Amino acid sequence: MSQILEAGSLSGKTALVTGSSRGIGADTVRYFAEAGANVVINFRNKAPRAEKLAAELRGLGVEALVVGADLTDAESVQAMFDEVARTFGSLDILVLNASGGMEAGMAEDYALQLNRDAQVRVLETALPLLGEGSRVVFVTSHQAHFIRTTPTMPEYVPVALSKRAGEDALRERIPALEAQGVEFVVVSGDMIEGTITATLLERANPGAISSRRESAGRLYNVSEFAAEVAQAGVDAIPAGHTRLVGDTGSFAGE
Repeated sequence: MSQILEAGSLSGKTALVTGSSRGIGADTVRYFAEAGANVVINFRNKAPRAEKLAAELRGLGVEALVVGADLTDAESVQAMFDEVARTFGSLDILVLNASGGMEAGMAEDYALQLNRDAQVRVLETALPLLGEGSRVVFVTSHQAHFIRTTPTMPEYVPVALSKRAGEDALRERIPALEAQGVEFVVVSGDMIEGTITATLLERANPGAISSRRESAGRLYNVSEFAAEVAQAGVDAIPAGHTRLVGDTGSFAGE
């Protein structure tokens, strides 16, 4: 990974990335720390990995708070933000990265619980910590963002529909966020090489990722996409804007 944000540009700021013990979330939180931000590393069940990342980032001279939370549980989410409040007092960047729905053995409505209900819960619970000029970034996929106009592979449909529902529910809150001085943006990416979702899709539908890669020309890897997410946390872009990362030629308009 190379430096993406300017060194020191986020000094004195605090950023929280959900699902940041690994993958896109971990690289996003690393970019923020490299720019001087204090960071909150959130995990569900990967505590050792989160602690290892925190130790690495503290070596950069920033504070790194590790907080486990089940985003589908209201009390767990509240406890996370209570700890953020005690440690940092406020929050400047909130990245809603954690998602799922393809895991085995989950309830039928788990995707909707995590990708819609939990996203709204996290945002609303964070609001008291978000002040004028703060930024919320929702991370999604083209397959979800464009699901109403472009079909996706059957195995991904429940996740895509639930993530689009989550995006819509968050967008409904833009006027209230703007009244508080909080900016909301979306980053949508094509399938990302090396993610858990890509692995699960390939397992369910062998050849799915290579087929998508061939259609798109290339797919972003985890660190490349995380760089786009991190930039969306700081760039001067209009509230409600969707940053489209990777090929969109296969997808119909909004």
